[in-house]
Amino acid sequence: MIDDLRAFLDASPSPYHAAATTASRLDAAGFDRLDAAERWSELPAAGYVVRDGAVIAWRGPAAAPSSTPFRIAGAHTDSPCLRVKPSPDGSAVGWKQLAVEVYGGILNNTWLDRDLGVAGRLTLADGSHVLVDVDRPIARVPQLAVHLDRAVNAEGLKLDTQQHLHPVWGTGAGTRGEFAEWIADQAGSPTPAFWELGLYDVQPAAVLGGDESLLASGRLDNLLSCWAAVDALVAADPTEAIAVIVLNDHEEVGSSSTTGAAGPLLEHVLERHVAARGGDRADLLGAFGASSCISADNAHAIHPNYQDRHDHAHGPIVNCGPAIKINSNQRYATSSSTAALFRRACDAAGVPHQSFVSRNNMPCGSTIGPITATRLGIDTVDVGVPQLSMHSARELCGTDDPVSLAKALRAAFEM
Repeated sequence: MIDDLRAFLDASPSPYHAAATTASRLDAAGFDRLDAAERWSELPAAGYVVRDGAVIAWRGPAAAPSSTPFRIAGAHTDSPCLRVKPSPDGSAVGWKQLAVEVYGGILNNTWLDRDLGVAGRLTLADGSHVLVDVDRPIARVPQLAVHLDRAVNAEGLKLDTQQHLHPVWGTGAGTRGEFAEWIADQAGSPTPAFWELGLYDVQPAAVLGGDESLLASGRLDNLLSCWAAVDALVAADPTEAIAVIVLNDHEEVGSSSTTGAAGPLLEHVLERHVAARGGDRADLLGAFGASSCISADNAHAIHPNYQDRHDHAHGPIVNCGPAIKINSNQRYATSSSTAALFRRACDAAGVPHQSFVSRNNMPCGSTIGPITATRLGIDTVDVGVPQLSMHSARELCGTDDPVSLAKALRAAFEM
């Protein structure tokens, strides 16, 4: 299964590629693709919709009543990175450079001295889209030599995101429109009107460690959870509820978009589900009241070199199972009831579980969980695989935990 996860990670260098990779796996499993712009007169038992970098898919029992509850697993397709600006061409002192914009909360220094490819979506003048993935080294953000920054090791590296993170991608004098023509040639398309492109480390996902117990890759946060959700849905055989996965985009920048968790996409799909089975708004609200959601987004494993940053009684250990993420200030949506629900799913799947709570003097981040719970009124639990180097260009987790998460999600779908 880890080899399959590695293939998923390598095939998904952008949210649009993650959606396409997911769609191809659902197609292979016999799911029917629906168009969100069309009327859904007949609802397949196993189907999905794609909108930009987001996917919603479901599998349910045949002839399910209109008030059948949903068992939802949520994740997100986006990861922090460097996005290429609309007018990126520049040059200085013999170097061609690309203008980039920081997307999300990257660890700035991890993008230095890495071989970077570029991937995403081109939008043509007629409004059509073309996916492109240049999966070879075409750019690099070079770090200043230690000889020119003698205090760097003692005082720490200081990077200005506007001045110091622009990559080089050639030599000579850059010309206006050069990148647009180059990327069009790589995609085999006309010159794009606009694009949504991000740079990424082209080093493939890799199993490492003398005991091969670790997995290193870009975008583990949160493509790992996307993979687990897809794997669980394809394998599940729900009989009492409709199993749903929602893979949102834009979580790393607040989720406020048409395809983010704060947008209406999931609500609209679930509403159309109920309507297609002859239900009304009362049936929809009844279904929501009996539904549950597992928001799966990676957790901070205890770091061996920075143990003081963790609450050891609530700090997850790598390869000891997915962590139930708890925050009394509602940065996570977990309640005692939803935590117990996920624990039952882990027990049913025969996988371990643990808990994560941040230190009081170390505020935690948030996820799509509280947003989904607030928008839909569906009981939600936040969980995640423990990892190190979160928001690095290359992250690290254990090889056991992703499999455990997938098994737990499948058990939750079948409860």
